[in-house]
Amino acid sequence: MQVSLQALKAFESAARLGSFKLAAEELSLTATAISHHVSNLESRLNVDLFYRQVRKISLTETGERLASAISNGFRIIEDALEEVSTASRVIKITTTSSLAAMVLIPAMQAFAEKYPEISIEISTGESLENHLYALPIRYGAVSSIAVSDIIKYESFNVFAAAGLFRENWAKQSITLFNTEWKNKNLPKPPLQTWLEKNTFEGKNITVQYFDQEIFGIQEALASDGLVFCSTTLVSRLIHSKLLKPLPTDAVRAELCYYIPDKEQLKRRNRHMNELILWIEELLNQ
Repeated sequence: MQVSLQALKAFESAARLGSFKLAAEELSLTATAISHHVSNLESRLNVDLFYRQVRKISLTETGERLASAISNGFRIIEDALEEVSTASRVIKITTTSSLAAMVLIPAMQAFAEKYPEISIEISTGESLENHLYALPIRYGAVSSIAVSDIIKYESFNVFAAAGLFRENWAKQSITLFNTEWKNKNLPKPPLQTWLEKNTFEGKNITVQYFDQEIFGIQEALASDGLVFCSTTLVSRLIHSKLLKPLPTDAVRAELCYYIPDKEQLKRRNRHMNELILWIEELLNQ
């Protein structure tokens, strides 16, 4: 059975406040309008909901049952609206450990200052979240990703810890930290391409592998070493002069950071759109 929402609101307010006049004030209507809505509801249901006396109303037994049910229903709706409103202000980013630790987490303070109304939670892992306001940032092969989903094409170079950087570095034996992905479906870091482009083939280079880029970067910092890694991940360390790029040319990898169904996520709400635009700018600056 279809009944007017306005009539239900008028009845619930009058039942809760015990007065058509007070209900009218609460709903910014006239007492006559409240009475009219209630009468229409009674006619629709074919029951009496109030006992009407001079300047006084009281609920019938049927009215009490209906008022209790409607009040509970409105509370459930209000709670749901509040939950959705709160959830839309908290966005959960799921991404790789390296991107989270090296890029996103250090930038959260700047984001909070620019968008204080948006809260962010960052977690790592490869599974897509089913949460309505989850934002997955993934690392994948360019060839398998829709161009519209890509937020950063990846390039690689060799970076030196500040304490190691010397003019005669190329004449020395080199230990180079590199990454061998756990996910064997990902294209390998383009070390061979880098060696060829920078004429390093045949040099005395020992490569030590880690299964995450962050480990190789940390080892380079701790041991004053060299790391072959993503230019995206080390931008903050270069800015703070903890790492320096060697005077070599970076090479484009077959890898990229991407957001699955990015354009659809942008339309989910204003906060999601602002966060995605900010992340794209952060990764490409």
